[in-house]
Amino acid sequence: MSRRPPARRRPGPGRRPRRRKSAGSEALWTLAVAAVAVVSLVLALLRWLAAHPWVVVLGLLAAAGAGGAWAWRRKEAAQWERVRAQGLRYAVEQLDLLHHRQFEFAVRDLMHRDGCADAQQVGGRGDNGADVKATDPYGRRWVIQCKHRKDGWSGKPVGTPDLQVLNGTGRQIHGGDVLVMLTNGRITSNAADFATSQRLHLVDRKVLAQWAGGSRPLWELLRAVPPPRRPHPLS
Repeated sequence: MSRRPPARRRPGPGRRPRRRKSAGSEALWTLAVAAVAVVSLVLALLRWLAAHPWVVVLGLLAAAGAGGAWAWRRKEAAQWERVRAQGLRYAVEQLDLLHHRQFEFAVRDLMHRDGCADAQQVGGRGDNGADVKATDPYGRRWVIQCKHRKDGWSGKPVGTPDLQVLNGTGRQIHGGDVLVMLTNGRITSNAADFATSQRLHLVDRKVLAQWAGGSRPLWELLRAVPPPRRPHPLS
C-alpha cells in the first residue's frame, strides 16, 4: 500500500510565515560594512600620521616643490613664446610659397607678434569677408581680408569688388575699427580710390614685405588709422 505524504502544517493564528531577506537589505548591509571598513582605514591612517608627523611635512614640501617647478616651467615657456613671437620674420618670397590658408595663419601670427593677444584666423566658408581678426594694444578692432597670389606682384590684382565685400561686412558684421585688404600682390588704382573714399586700408606686396620682414607693427605703417580706444601702458 502506498503511503500518503504528510500534510503540511499550517501556521497557527499567532504565527506568521518567515520571509526571505530582500536583495535590497543585503545590499545595504554590504554597503554599511564597506563604509565601516573605509572609516576604520582612514582613522588608522590619521593615527599613523599623527605618530609620524615628519611624513606630513615631507609630503607638503614635495607638493610645494612640484607646484613651484610647474609654475617656473610655465613662466619660462611663456617667456620663450614672447621672444619667439617678437622675433617672427617673414620674407615676402616665403609668403608666396604658402597655401592661401597658411598665408592667413601667417598674418595672424604677425598680428600676435605686434601685441594683439586675441589674434585669430577666421577665414573659410561663411567668413563674411574676414580672414583674420584681432584687437591691438590700443583697443582697436582689426578686420583683415587676405588675398594670396601664387605669382606675387605678377598675379591677378585685387580690385574694387573685393573691397566692396570687406566694406559691406567689416564694420556692420565684424564690428571692425580698422578694415584692411592685405595681399602679397598688387591692388588696382580704382580699388585704391575706393578704399580712400570708404576709409579702408590697403597692404600690398611692398607694405607687406616691410611689415613681415621688420619689427614695426602694422598700425605704424598705415596712414589715417583711427585713434586708440584706450591708452596703452607704453604709449
